[in-house]
Amino acid sequence: MHAGRIVFSQLLDFLPKKIFDKCVRRYRGNHRIKTFSCFDQYLCMAFAQITYRQSLRDIETCLRAMQPKLYHCGIRGNVSRTTLAKANENRDWRIYADFAQVLINIARKLYTNEDFGVQLKQAAYALDSTTIDLCLSLFPWAKFRKHKAAVKLHTLMDLKGSIPTFIRITDGKVHDVNILDELILEPGSF
Repeated sequence: MHAGRIVFSQLLDFLPKKIFDKCVRRYRGNHRIKTFSCFDQYLCMAFAQITYRQSLRDIETCLRAMQPKLYHCGIRGNVSRTTLAKANENRDWRIYADFAQVLINIARKLYTNEDFGVQLKQAAYALDSTTIDLCLSLFPWAKFRKHKAAVKLHTLMDLKGSIPTFIRITDGKVHDVNILDELILEPGSF
């Protein structure tokens, strides 16, 4: 029997838990929560992302198969589809957005000296977007064409380390040129 720690648990050692707790307190994320904390939700969704889970049912099935090991992974609450769905629906998204910015800043510091094939003194960025098709009857607010709905995900990538520095979700009709007007880049960057 293996007595070591689970790989997911080892990955959690790199998360700045105190900063996450600070983000939760800022938006009162755990206010009136008894069992399934914001950190439990974050761990479940991080696990789902790392293991390529595609739905809440898939997440629940995978985590229930690991039920005896969840405590050692850091997940203290009971995981079910309804619990995850309610948490995803009711928790303030800004908790996770602020924490994502903290993680991006940590990653950018780690990759500052990364070579990407061209020697530049300035920062280099790439802006790309993708259109995500939606069902018009379910998302009437996202009208893209006459019989089609869509949103567009604009991403600005720092080419050193391929780290996203800016993400914006807009209507499907918004062109990348309009997003360039919103960006505030470092002076001299490409």
